[in-house]
Amino acid sequence: MFSGLVQAVGVLERRLAQGSGARLEVRGTLPGPPVALGESVAVAGACLTVERVEGGSFTFFCSAETLSRTTLGQLPVGAKVNLERALRVGDALGGHWVSGHVDARVRVLARRVAGEGLVLRVELPGHLAPEVAEKGSVALDGVSLTVARRGRGWFEVALVPYTLEGTTLGMLRVGSVVNLETDLLAKYVRRVLTSGGRLRRGG
Repeated sequence: MFSGLVQAVGVLERRLAQGSGARLEVRGTLPGPPVALGESVAVAGACLTVERVEGGSFTFFCSAETLSRTTLGQLPVGAKVNLERALRVGDALGGHWVSGHVDARVRVLARRVAGEGLVLRVELPGHLAPEVAEKGSVALDGVSLTVARRGRGWFEVALVPYTLEGTTLGMLRVGSVVNLETDLLAKYVRRVLTSGGRLRRGG
């Protein structure tokens, strides 16, 4: 589990196909104790398991599902990615509950300057629309954000200077593709509502 507060911006140094999946090598410096094998790290919003640590680089394996659901199979070598270590018990939750399980790849539809910040209008697939509410939370490339406005097929988020400086979101342009994770609580509320107000085991 993550908070959506990015701790570092890393660089994708290598992607090596492994059957239907791939191994990614990412260089970055994360705060806290040394990163351990088996540790979970959110890379551009996708929860990955550290397989190898060498110097300042980490190696992760991505399954075919991860590659098809996220941008990690398409990012060019040299691309910058947001990094966050998993939360530990007792850590402050400054963003919102982020699972690192990306729901969809979505496009930036519009980008406009707003004072010292930016406003992004982002595509909202119809099947995810019930999980996105105005003033609710979403994660884009692992960054916890508040939905400022929502319309048919889109939503908007406002990016403050701190977010622009400390994450990759300031690099986005119209047409850029990002990883979207909707709010975890909204998923469970939707599940209850669509199951007739109750959760059935195995259902």
